[in-house]
Amino acid sequence: MANYVALGVEFGAVFVVAFGSAQAVIGLFRAIVSGTADSLRGREIWLKFATWILLALEFALAADIVRTAVAPTWDDIWKLAVIAVVRTMLNYFLAKDIAAFTKLERDPQDNSPQNQTPGPASP
Repeated sequence: MANYVALGVEFGAVFVVAFGSAQAVIGLFRAIVSGTADSLRGREIWLKFATWILLALEFALAADIVRTAVAPTWDDIWKLAVIAVVRTMLNYFLAKDIAAFTKLERDPQDNSPQNQTPGPASP
């Protein structure tokens, strides 16, 4: 029974990846056709797609938890640990990118130190 549940959850992961991929391709196509394909728009498309990938990893992790709960082997435990680490790292970096993107949307002019001209600061 647990294998059927895990298989259903894995199907959900595949569906989420397919949906996110379709959404990203459509967004990219629209940006190219409308002439708005720039780095900011590409970043927006990437962040949305990365969010779908993160959700799919959650589904994969859930399926592995269901399988591991029934008859855990060391192979299952290692796979579960690797997926958890990858998901955690992706979540961390995605959250950083979302925060940076949100800041960039609020203030489109880049005032980072590497883009400022050297010299005395104005009063």
